[in-house]
Amino acid sequence: MARVTGIGGIFLRAQDPKTLRAWYAEHLGLDVHAVYGFASMPWSDELPPGTGLTTWSLFPADTKHFGDAGKSAMVNYRVDDLEGLLAQLREAGVPIDPKREDYSYGRFAWIVDPEGNRIELWEPLVDTPEE
Repeated sequence: MARVTGIGGIFLRAQDPKTLRAWYAEHLGLDVHAVYGFASMPWSDELPPGTGLTTWSLFPADTKHFGDAGKSAMVNYRVDDLEGLLAQLREAGVPIDPKREDYSYGRFAWIVDPEGNRIELWEPLVDTPEE
């Protein structure tokens, strides 16, 4: 069975992302990247090697990335088999966004839970050494 293996990221809407980022950096010690505006928290024991991290990021209040404007957060879950999990979810009648995104660091898809929360699914990709 394909499944979630961890939390890849937590994303929050913010009225003033720049000020709120500074607050989290000052009061909670998040090392927020000056250019990209997110904090990465690497895990030393995660497999595949090099893919274990949780990202924390703020988005503008008017972002469309979360779907419904009434939702203030979205969680990104790491998964071990994106296509397998999507097939299971489709069979169970879970709403699945047809949009997919592929990057050098992984593949992404989105679903919606029974309360209308948009959920991001991420299957990390690992670079395979050339032989």
